[in-house]
Amino acid sequence: MPVRFLLAVMNYRKAALLMLFVTSSPAMGAPHSSYYLEDLTWPEVKERMQAGTDTIIIPTGGSEQNGPHIAIGKHNWIVRYTSGAIARELGNALAAPVLAYVPEGPPDKAQGHMAFPGTISVREESFAMILEDTARSFKLHGFKRICFIGDSGGNQDAQARVADKLTKEWKNEGVTVLQVGNYYSSKDAEEWITAEKIGVNNPTAHAGFMDTAEILAAHKDAVRPALVKPYSQKDADAKGVVGDPSKASEAYGKKLLGFKVNAAVGQIRQAFAPAKKF
Repeated sequence: MPVRFLLAVMNYRKAALLMLFVTSSPAMGAPHSSYYLEDLTWPEVKERMQAGTDTIIIPTGGSEQNGPHIAIGKHNWIVRYTSGAIARELGNALAAPVLAYVPEGPPDKAQGHMAFPGTISVREESFAMILEDTARSFKLHGFKRICFIGDSGGNQDAQARVADKLTKEWKNEGVTVLQVGNYYSSKDAEEWITAEKIGVNNPTAHAGFMDTAEILAAHKDAVRPALVKPYSQKDADAKGVVGDPSKASEAYGKKLLGFKVNAAVGQIRQAFAPAKKF
């Protein structure tokens, strides 16, 4: 093989390695591609904001029992998955760390979810204070659009009240706090299940079909496959689950989570759309 050809090959390889180093080296300061705030350094957050990121999503989950077949962190994993997808779809947003401590009933009474070991509850006023302080933190740093997204029903009222309070307080400062209620209240997923004729009764039941499918898509390790089976109403008090999760799948879960993401993105875009001039 000619020496000239060997030298050319060696030079090409050196150039390729140099290019790989230059394009991947953290020292070059290339912005991180994640839409999760906790994945970024503060200079990366600042750079994103300078480039137009003015929206922060504050996701709230919950630490509650989900029957014998789903781990306690279900809501947290699901809303982390969806909040990142929502931020990515919006393009000018970041998703904050999930607030995992939410109202699950009186924290000193063994009733409802609190009757099961592992469930964590805080008083609604405590939750509201955390929401408010979190929102104030992001306003201080320059975010103009602050969005509450809750994956659990008990989170919704406090989020709505705090969003209304802060929006009124900051109305002359160009900062809006939005309770993205459509994320939780949209019926699109239920209508799709009916249209697809999947054949599950009460798909929205706690730890039933929808919950199991969604967590399979968001964090499948949270599911105990050997315990996924139909549960009757009699199981509600003893096992904390009702419904039939046996037909749930990761594919169904991705579809269902997509409905949540689309509902949230649609509400956020509508809320912050430029006013039409007539």
